[in-house]
Amino acid sequence: MNIEECIELKAKDIHKKVISWRRDIHQHPELGNLEFRTSRIVAEHLRALGFDEVQTDVAYTGVVGILKGNEEGPVVALRADMDALPVTEETGLPFASKVRGKWRGKEVGVMHACGHDAHTAILMGVAEILSGMRDELQGVVKFIFQPCEEGPAIGDDGGAKLMIEEGVLENPAPSAIFGLHVFPGPAGAIGYCSAGAMASSHYMEIKIKGKQTHAGMPWQGVDSIVAAAQVVNNLQLIPSRMLNITRAPSLITVATIHSGTAFNVIPEEVVMTGTLRCFDEEEEKKLIEEINSMLDGIATTFHAEISLNLISGYPVVYNDPNLLKKMLPTLNKRSLATSVYEALPMMGAEDFSYYQQKIPGLFFFLGIDTDGKESFPNHSSKFTVNEDALISGVKTLANLAVDYLRTLKNKDR
Repeated sequence: MNIEECIELKAKDIHKKVISWRRDIHQHPELGNLEFRTSRIVAEHLRALGFDEVQTDVAYTGVVGILKGNEEGPVVALRADMDALPVTEETGLPFASKVRGKWRGKEVGVMHACGHDAHTAILMGVAEILSGMRDELQGVVKFIFQPCEEGPAIGDDGGAKLMIEEGVLENPAPSAIFGLHVFPGPAGAIGYCSAGAMASSHYMEIKIKGKQTHAGMPWQGVDSIVAAAQVVNNLQLIPSRMLNITRAPSLITVATIHSGTAFNVIPEEVVMTGTLRCFDEEEEKKLIEEINSMLDGIATTFHAEISLNLISGYPVVYNDPNLLKKMLPTLNKRSLATSVYEALPMMGAEDFSYYQQKIPGLFFFLGIDTDGKESFPNHSSKFTVNEDALISGVKTLANLAVDYLRTLKNKDR
């Protein structure tokens, strides 16, 4: 029996376990930097498998497991994220979350609305498979269970960036890292991108200060609401009319608007928040310049004060072309996925990009649609995962780790 067949058999044997882990984590979601129960489950699992080393409390609640093969060699890393979102679940599943939590001072529902429960369960499955295949591991596999991918509360830190600062890519230092993300798509299909796979992101806050007045006498004040309407509309013209859309995609989204207390009072201030997404650094600089110029123009026109606050989010998820070329034969193994295809870049952002800034990395997408049922996007309160697809994620990550170590080791001989 070859390695691929061995992984195939072991993945089938533990598929029900993976589903059980996923459902348990789904029913007990935890927000970023608060993944205490999830990290405890992961750490106990790795210790029970006889991992050589299990580190906990990395970047608050992260877990790192070191699995050494019986043959010395290079180091490869596999990563899964563990945190949930401040979303109230509406899936109707028997294991749906009923958890409530606090997010930025407000009580919220908590849900795994982005599939991190599946990511964690998949990597736990890979850990179980590879721990029983030490004879086939020509090196070391570093398992990274990361908290807070969705981002910490404003002013806090966490996630991949903090894990790197605390040494997750050292002692031992991996020479490559692999990760996946579930998305709506054909169940069990693997999608990959060469170069840019997911966009960079910025948090955007715009404050518009006018002069409060009676709604029936707007000329006696400065109408912050009308100025805000112009800001929202004109922001959309920047990516579509002022940037070269053939070079790289970009977008601006306004997601929240807060203002006012009464129907007959024009409020003094409007506060809106949103995000910028880009794939190209030069286009990103131009986008920000155009936003500032546009806001200055609207402020002058409406006699308002307008301020812009941008907080840099995640860099572009950039798949190293050489690593992708090296690992494409693995991705194309017939037993791993229902299909393999080159995917279009996604405007979502992912802090896996911080690892890729330090070492070559490959991030791919796993389809989780259910035949005959409506699929809902990530971050939806009705987001669901086809659990039959999880086995493809387990097999793919396990084969990538084994094949990468073997390829690198053979190259050095």
